[in-house]
Amino acid sequence: MADVGELLMSVLSTIRVPKPGDRVHKDECALSFSSPESEGGLYVCMNSFLGLGSQYVDRHHARSGQRAYLHITRTRKAKKEDDGNSGSGHPPKKKPTRLAIGIEGGFDVEQEQYEEDVKVVILPDRQEVTSEDLATMPDVVRERVSLSMAGIMAADSVSHTLQVQQWDGEVRQESKHAADLKQLDNGVKIPPSGWRCEVCDLQENIWMNLTDGKVLCGRRYFDGSGGNNHALLHYQETGYPLAVKLGTITPDGADVYSYDEDDMVLDSKLPEHLAHFGIDMMTMEKTERTMTELEIAVNQRVGEWEVIQESGTTLRPLFGPGLTGMKNLGNSCYLNSVMQVLFTIPDFQSKYVSNIDKIIDEAPSDPTQDFKTQVAKLGYGLLSGDYSKPAPDPGEENGAAEPRGDQIGIAPQMFKALVGRGHPEFSTNRQQDAQEFLLHFINMVERNCRSGSNPSEAFRFLVEERIVCQQSQKAKYTQRVDYIVQLPVPMDQATNTEELQEAERRREEGDSSAPTVRAQIPFTACMAALSEPEILTDFWSSAVQGKTTATKTTRFASFPDHLVIQIKKFTFGLDWVPKKLDVSIDVPDTLDLSGLRATGQQPGEELLPEVAPPPLMTPDVEVKAPVLDDSTVSQLCEMGFPLEACRKAVYYTGNTGIDAAMNWIMSHMDDPDFSAPLVLPGCSSGPGTTPTESLSEEHLATIVSMGFSRDQATKALRATSNVLDRAVDWIFSHLDDLESMDVSEGGRSAAESEGGRDPPPGPRVRDGPGKYELFAFISHMGTSTMCGHYVAHIKKDQQWVIFNDQKVCASEKPPKDLGYLYFYRRVAE
Repeated sequence: MADVGELLMSVLSTIRVPKPGDRVHKDECALSFSSPESEGGLYVCMNSFLGLGSQYVDRHHARSGQRAYLHITRTRKAKKEDDGNSGSGHPPKKKPTRLAIGIEGGFDVEQEQYEEDVKVVILPDRQEVTSEDLATMPDVVRERVSLSMAGIMAADSVSHTLQVQQWDGEVRQESKHAADLKQLDNGVKIPPSGWRCEVCDLQENIWMNLTDGKVLCGRRYFDGSGGNNHALLHYQETGYPLAVKLGTITPDGADVYSYDEDDMVLDSKLPEHLAHFGIDMMTMEKTERTMTELEIAVNQRVGEWEVIQESGTTLRPLFGPGLTGMKNLGNSCYLNSVMQVLFTIPDFQSKYVSNIDKIIDEAPSDPTQDFKTQVAKLGYGLLSGDYSKPAPDPGEENGAAEPRGDQIGIAPQMFKALVGRGHPEFSTNRQQDAQEFLLHFINMVERNCRSGSNPSEAFRFLVEERIVCQQSQKAKYTQRVDYIVQLPVPMDQATNTEELQEAERRREEGDSSAPTVRAQIPFTACMAALSEPEILTDFWSSAVQGKTTATKTTRFASFPDHLVIQIKKFTFGLDWVPKKLDVSIDVPDTLDLSGLRATGQQPGEELLPEVAPPPLMTPDVEVKAPVLDDSTVSQLCEMGFPLEACRKAVYYTGNTGIDAAMNWIMSHMDDPDFSAPLVLPGCSSGPGTTPTESLSEEHLATIVSMGFSRDQATKALRATSNVLDRAVDWIFSHLDDLESMDVSEGGRSAAESEGGRDPPPGPRVRDGPGKYELFAFISHMGTSTMCGHYVAHIKKDQQWVIFNDQKVCASEKPPKDLGYLYFYRRVAE
């Protein structure tokens, strides 16, 4: 015991007690997915509070010199059988009555019960010190070590603080209008039943305005069901803010919505407000589902969910390398699906997984904040097979009706926190668009691969846009870089139009038995819509020095090794309400895009003169305000966008109309300067004239890493107010200008810079034949990107495999016609 006491005394100065703000990683290894439940448990450094699995703790000791670790092991308690349990070993689950998680009446969050063993371990010999050993040691040792142990165990782990343990979607605030709501004395009395919309006669989803008693239908939902927006339109005309959903009124309350506050609210004077229109709240019975019940139904809905998840068949669970499930951290299925697909691509495997030992050896002191380390950790976790094992399920060993396929899997908590940090959407636990996350992750890879191999090059390709002036027949060619092909869905090309029209007619007539008919769209029609020329009106032609009509044709200037196709299922209606197109597309297993390769300037074809259009400002010494179309600016403002963003949208689209301006807004909503005031080119105070020294070195390095010279990167950043994303877009649309740069912005010639070599003409892109085969697709279930669920299907050794969070199974009927993102790889010739 003296030896252990002496050891503790020798390391006592390195043992810290966690303070507020310290990040304590006691649930997950920083370099692997080991946890206290894993074989060997978890070692928490008692100085840095990093968690290390048994296979990495010796390496951490060798690098850091730290010797004292708190060893935590947990073993699952066996569940006690209950007489009232169902035959499967589980008590019957109660139907949720509340839109909440971890709260009475809400969705259950299963809490595992564990037995925990904690002791101090001194490296390198892994000598153990138990609580009993501490009791016999000197006071100074016992107190310091005990306080550190207690502090580590009592601290909230980082993973715990990143999760939403309890969420309540029903917490409603008192409406600011409730106390002083004005009600009109118009003699209106509402009957206790038989309500219809006063405009369209709809009998479902009926709301009564609490100011004037108007009975009107509710909002139209994303999928076209619901109401016809008449209650909302009435508010927009009158400004009367509160409405109650008829059919939800009981002595306990009702659904009350505030249009002004855009939320479900409480109305403490509801009995009084209802009595004004002859409604006795104490005698009313519920006949309609509340908004909470509707939302719960959406979260439990089948239909396309059943087809995409293949829940109608018994699926064979799969285990082994490359077949590892991922835990859903609360709406993280979009991330799970994308990362499962990415780590089937050789570029990502070789960059991160093949080099994992080197990456870990070079990791910084806090590897939880290092992008390369966390991506490598995730990739190795998915591909190694170490965590692809059946999840223990006490009580169901003999009673399971079918193999469920649940795995121990991995929980990508550190990875999600790191890639989402600072992002307004991906840092939350809300559902997100898988396509947007894929582009976000590719952008992070680009930023972190300035030297060495860059796996995102597997997706990078060049697009050539050819614009032909219809008056002069002269052409203009530009190129831009892209990573995803967005495939339009021409609904007018559906092959089952008659069935769709009949189903719509029955729905409008209120036939609740009308079947759900999905539009059948040929893939060839989608490709034709992508490749057909686009008509540009109000195109300013430098050949005729005026506005005219032009055609724009888009082609591939290069074909990537891996091609991602997004089906543009999510769109906006005429009223700018987002909706999802319910379509089935016969996406092929093989694809030949050779016919869409760009050909460049044709023999005998004349190019449009390189003359800029007349500026929107007066070219005086003092820059004048641009002439903007006020009506377009007003329309955009009415949609709720910031004024300065609307002004920039109209300015940068050259006053060409509401559609072009709206497209600009949708493309730039994530820009950091989206709402910043419009800064005009040539203005002395604008960022565009900032000297090179004040440009972001990080932005310059990012663009240079893509194959451009520093002078070209400088010019791009100056032209776009030092905004990286816009600079990248600008540089790829001005390749011809950059190639002919004789004098750089800094005053040196291109020959003087780069040691006399010409600057690279463009980005590093791979090219090859345009023939591809499908190897993966990601499907979305639900009515919008902000809700629902994502599932990935990936072809492994000629067998389709479904990755549904922690479930990994052999796919029986891969629903290739219902996908959202499709991944193809080049076929070698």
